[in-house]
Amino acid sequence: MRKIVAVSGGGKRKSGFSIDAGKIDEEIAKLSGKKNPKFLFVPTASSDSESYAEDFKVRFGKDLGFRVEILSLIKEKISKKEIEEKILNTDIVYVGGGNTLKMMKIWRKLGVDKTLAKAYGNGIVLAGASAGAICWFDSGHSNSLAYYDPEKWKFINVRGLGLAKGIFCPHYDGETHGVARKKHFQEMIKKIGGFGIAVDDGCAIEIIDGKYFKVITSKPGAGAYRVYKKQGSVVSEKIEQSKDLLPIGELYKRS
Repeated sequence: MRKIVAVSGGGKRKSGFSIDAGKIDEEIAKLSGKKNPKFLFVPTASSDSESYAEDFKVRFGKDLGFRVEILSLIKEKISKKEIEEKILNTDIVYVGGGNTLKMMKIWRKLGVDKTLAKAYGNGIVLAGASAGAICWFDSGHSNSLAYYDPEKWKFINVRGLGLAKGIFCPHYDGETHGVARKKHFQEMIKKIGGFGIAVDDGCAIEIIDGKYFKVITSKPGAGAYRVYKKQGSVVSEKIEQSKDLLPIGELYKRS
């Protein structure tokens, strides 16, 4: 069974991770089918931030009691064989947030993209927040250029791995450097077309085998949305939330 959980992020925080995302974190662990799953944290998008990795260890290791390992691709010299062994011998791959564009370039250079696709086919749970959610889709709404020039930048559409269909937008209810994500994402869809899946902070989309999905929330009022162009205007529809998995067609339907 192939499993993806794309998390927007946000919420009350302890260290670098949300402490009110319990329902989402529990669902990710549950999908592994193990009582004590092994998490592999990949902090490429944050340039292998050591503090981010430590925060992950606190949240998922110390607080939740899971086994945690870190895959550093920038600060450590690691062979393609070692990368493949780490990714294919874990229960859950969790990708951190940050610079999506930089992360995807590094992954493709090192062959991580192909290994993650293999892990997906092997039934390893693929999860992550923000950049770590965008990466699983065809592409995503990203503020990556702000990491290079904080004063002059714009949101861009960054190509992902294509394991899930659509253009993913995290932090739909938030702002980046004072710019509203929702407004700009809708402008992007109006300009380039395609089908957008937008997620508020405190919310995640779970996709199973590319056939079923579920919206998971850990914050009251948080939701996920279909964003697409219809007769020249952009439609933003809230996606139904259900305790049970729904057919994937419900996620991508247009009214």
